[in-house]
Amino acid sequence: MDELFFMEIEERMQKAIKAAAHDLAMVRTGRANAAILDRVVVEAYGAQMPLNQVSTIAIADASTIVIKPFDKQNIGAIEKAIQKADLGLMPKSDGQVIRLNIPPLTQERRHEMVKMIKQMVEDAKVHLRNIRREYIDQIRKMEKSGEISEDISHDAQDKVQELTDDGIKELDKIFTKKEQEIITI
Repeated sequence: MDELFFMEIEERMQKAIKAAAHDLAMVRTGRANAAILDRVVVEAYGAQMPLNQVSTIAIADASTIVIKPFDKQNIGAIEKAIQKADLGLMPKSDGQVIRLNIPPLTQERRHEMVKMIKQMVEDAKVHLRNIRREYIDQIRKMEKSGEISEDISHDAQDKVQELTDDGIKELDKIFTKKEQEIITI
């Protein structure tokens, strides 16, 4: 088996891990984090635009996000988009900037959030296992057709399993870090 085969597997698994990490970054933790605004889309200039293309987003302190529109005429549209995104945040505008105060999470809500991110990580693990299954099936077909020997097939399957295990360990580290962010008050 050539190295390109395993590089392809590793690349696909890393993409799945990065996607999971990105999704987890959007989960509110009780601290100001600009990533929670990534899915906010604003109706501006006759088109749907991501919030970060019509404004600058800054973290003022641990519980405040400040949004400064490039064009002050978009303040109303930005406020509407934030409310429509259902983030549980109320935008406050002074005509120049919009402030989002991140309320502290209750203990019950923190536990719900941990369950939610645990499910997100588990879904990512399932995705990694599906990638593993796909490539192990390919290896077995190659062995069955005589393209590779039984020993090479066995070694290749072990390598695919090793890549999967590494990916799962990485997801577990990401989960632990996010869980600590949520639980820490």
